[in-house]
Amino acid sequence: MMSIDWVGPQPTNGVHPYIRHNRKYYPHFKDCIGAIDETHIKAYISPDKQTRLIGRKGYATQNIMAACDFDMCFTFCLLGWEGSAHDTRIFLDAIRNPSFNFSKPQGDEFYFVDVGHPNMKGYLAPYKGERHHLAQFEHGQSPKMHKKNSTKHIHHLEV
Repeated sequence: MMSIDWVGPQPTNGVHPYIRHNRKYYPHFKDCIGAIDETHIKAYISPDKQTRLIGRKGYATQNIMAACDFDMCFTFCLLGWEGSAHDTRIFLDAIRNPSFNFSKPQGDEFYFVDVGHPNMKGYLAPYKGERHHLAQFEHGQSPKMHKKNSTKHIHHLEV
């Protein structure tokens, strides 16, 4: 498999400079080692074999999972999933199957993952609830969540 033989994370010596030298990310994301996402690549295959490859795009695709670091280098690729496969299914297979040799986060390290992935130790997905702007927190405001006609204040926010 190409991802095992050719693609892999490079050794790091502490916090990546992209994070260390950016006040927006340091020190909050100092343990981030990269990002994981899937993408659909159009598949050209005989019509009698297309059914399982047709997903949300409406045509035959392969769903490919990839991880990259802050140098924009691939550190892992998992190919061959049909377009109808959900991102979570591919992600869980990649991290659970030892034969793929996926480099899992160690200690406090984590990957950024998209909203289609589970939020679990070592993998940080975006918050799926109400959206708030960072400026609200920087100016000491308590963001409000609107639900029907009632307003609630957020008193504690965990990252």
